[in-house]
Amino acid sequence: MAIHQVHETNVSLREYQFQRLNELLVFVSRFNRFYKEKLEGIHLPIQDFEDLKRLPFTTKKELAQDQQNFPPFGRNHSYPEESYIRYHQTSGTTGKPLKVLDTRKSWDWWKNCWVEVLKSAGVKTSDRCYLAFSFGPFIGFWAAYEGIQKLGAMAIPGGSMSSEERLNSMISNGATVLLCTPSYALHLAEVSEKIGLDIKNSSIEKIITAGEPGGSIPSTRAQIEKLFGAKLYDHVGMTEMGAYGYSCREQNGLHVNEGEFIVEVIHPETLEHVKPGEKGELVLTNLGRFGYPMIRYRTGDLVVYQKEACPCGNPYQFLPGGIVGRADDMVVIRGVNIYPTSIEAIIREFDEIKEFRIVYYTEQEMEQIKIQVEGPAEVVEPLSRLLRVRLGLRIEVERVGDNTLTRFEMKARRIIDQRNVKGSNENGVSV
Repeated sequence: MAIHQVHETNVSLREYQFQRLNELLVFVSRFNRFYKEKLEGIHLPIQDFEDLKRLPFTTKKELAQDQQNFPPFGRNHSYPEESYIRYHQTSGTTGKPLKVLDTRKSWDWWKNCWVEVLKSAGVKTSDRCYLAFSFGPFIGFWAAYEGIQKLGAMAIPGGSMSSEERLNSMISNGATVLLCTPSYALHLAEVSEKIGLDIKNSSIEKIITAGEPGGSIPSTRAQIEKLFGAKLYDHVGMTEMGAYGYSCREQNGLHVNEGEFIVEVIHPETLEHVKPGEKGELVLTNLGRFGYPMIRYRTGDLVVYQKEACPCGNPYQFLPGGIVGRADDMVVIRGVNIYPTSIEAIIREFDEIKEFRIVYYTEQEMEQIKIQVEGPAEVVEPLSRLLRVRLGLRIEVERVGDNTLTRFEMKARRIIDQRNVKGSNENGVSV
């Protein structure tokens, strides 16, 4: 539900959220086998956040186990199979892909969530939105494609094309909005330079990114905006959860769409709510996806939340800095906690670096890290120095040949973990 619609109900946002939550809990306790088992013995109604703590968390691990025990789709589908019209699966970045189904009503809910993302980015009915995305089982920009149409703008699909073909299609069709991952936006700019296409002075005015945290990393965002001459807006969502967050004109964090999601931030170890300004794990509950509900889902994403509203005027929960890392991405190198997003934030301050890769490895029983970069030799020393100053750790920077590192269309996978692997070649790949 949109912000103004919540206000028109004459109830507070919290009352509205918990009213919908209780409706969902009553429903799943009767019709969803997965949650019927998990919620056994829970007394309703849930009236506030203290009551909410009585509900068990949901994890990706138990969803995956449930699908293994009850193949192929598991028990977290509330309706008979013939009621479902959409099949999706997660990208499998952190394990075996989850299979997720949506009913027609749940898919309409997805579209509505994406409309809020588009509106926050200032997309209008007069815009032509180019989706640089190969449409497959990963949900990616599927919901964006249909949300664009629901908003009344033009959706231009860019599937089954090379990067050069997509660039030419964007230009020839006068696209004003580009939707893609941050990594692919950088790659498109690199390709445009190679083929002599002036992307900076093209018709593209806005870029909406998703799939990676790069859109909320200031240095990554600034580099993309400089290359395209356009303003970048970030979006966050999950196949199993929905399109839950978006940036705004202030571009300094993400809003959670509290009209459709309840947000909590917990300490990953104590599982207690953290205080404003403290880093914690994002926990979400979707309120409008009865066909595939997620109740107190531990996303694994680390965020910081604040009580103060964003200056843009949106009253929904604001997460300054967006997704600041993932709980399962942190590694400890020589006593220092390292997150890949922190490394990317530093690397993207160097425009000359076209691509990079992080390699973890073991040397003399100690865990080590090195960064491989494509760029001129002159960036190695200043990047090494900046990494040491910012992270408090000496990190080897290795320059590799041009076009030797993988480019990514969807979620980038720039980490190679060779810890405790006996042999590896010069690129950190086991042999």
